[in-house]
Amino acid sequence: MTRTGIWIVGARGGVATTTVVGALAIARGLTSTTGCVSTLPAFSKLPLPAFDEFVFGGHDLDATTSFADDTLELARVGRFIDPQLIHALRADLDAYGSRIRRGITTNCGPAVTRQRAESAGESTIPLREQLAALENDLRSFRTEHALDEVVVVNLASTEPPLDADPAHASAQALDDAIQHDRTSLVRASSLYAIAALRTGCAFVNFTPSNAAMLRGIIELAEARGLPIAGSDGKTGETLVKAALAPMFAHRNLRVLSWQGYNMLGDRDGEVLADPEHRRSKVHSKDGVVSGILGYPVHTHVGIDFVPSLHDHKTAFDLVHFEGFLGHRMMLTFTWLGCDSILAAPLVLDLARFSVAALRRREPGIQKHLACFFKSPNGVTEHDFHKQFEALLEYAARAG
Repeated sequence: MTRTGIWIVGARGGVATTTVVGALAIARGLTSTTGCVSTLPAFSKLPLPAFDEFVFGGHDLDATTSFADDTLELARVGRFIDPQLIHALRADLDAYGSRIRRGITTNCGPAVTRQRAESAGESTIPLREQLAALENDLRSFRTEHALDEVVVVNLASTEPPLDADPAHASAQALDDAIQHDRTSLVRASSLYAIAALRTGCAFVNFTPSNAAMLRGIIELAEARGLPIAGSDGKTGETLVKAALAPMFAHRNLRVLSWQGYNMLGDRDGEVLADPEHRRSKVHSKDGVVSGILGYPVHTHVGIDFVPSLHDHKTAFDLVHFEGFLGHRMMLTFTWLGCDSILAAPLVLDLARFSVAALRRREPGIQKHLACFFKSPNGVTEHDFHKQFEALLEYAARAG
């Protein structure tokens, strides 16, 4: 049996924890694959890895405590994982915890540095040494567990957007910036992505952090013959927008305004409460409606931190639109979803599809995976239905 590594950046977060618990439970027959797109019959002919092939590891900033105990605490607070499931998987969960290595926070924004004051000394370590350490962790993971393929998935906290610079335009220019320790031109996510590609791993950016998908990083993936996919997993309110907006276009109803308000707790919400970090998320969520409708629309995306919600995200949207004879009407909807429960199966899907791309030797941006992302790299189409059709067509050609 082949063995497939999934290395998670942000390995102790809610989404990562739910991903690992879910994959282990599926492999043991303790839960169903509900929510996993890759298990639909349409994709049965792709060379996807089985769930019992997975070996998990990752980087995180938290101290090394019992991962199973931490998961039980998450289950107690968030109430979206059955504690009995955690007890059944305890040995495997703590084995995963033993494979988590200390991550980095280089230039990844004020909210993360405030949360992780102990990482302040990191700024004195040259970028090339940080990169070498990440690469060593990935090589050790592959060797120690005799892995046939490895996919690195970025689930770390959202970074502030990184302004474009000539140093980002090519793999060589990016490497020069790292060698000359030009810290302002890269972020932690850049180093994670480069480390993944330089060690022969596929890379998935599930976050809005644009520093993980710089032009030089995409060029590196193409040069190394490795798949790369991103950015920003489409799990909740934006998924609904991408599915609903085409309805207005197909019925020739003119959308005048689309107001959205999001409330969330947990660490992600705390980070996004910082204006610098929030800019990345708002940019990712805000372009969907106008992109689908083909004309400018007044839109607003509000994001507020509500600690008591923990992982349960609430979104309220108001759509003001115009119909026949100029009559104006409204649609409102409320989305009450558990962020980790919605995101975790997509992480598993993206890892499985990335492994299929490795096995089929398909390098560069995996454009057929656009339906999984709010800001799909290399794709301008935001209509969820058309994006999913592209994934189905890819599977049909591959089969």
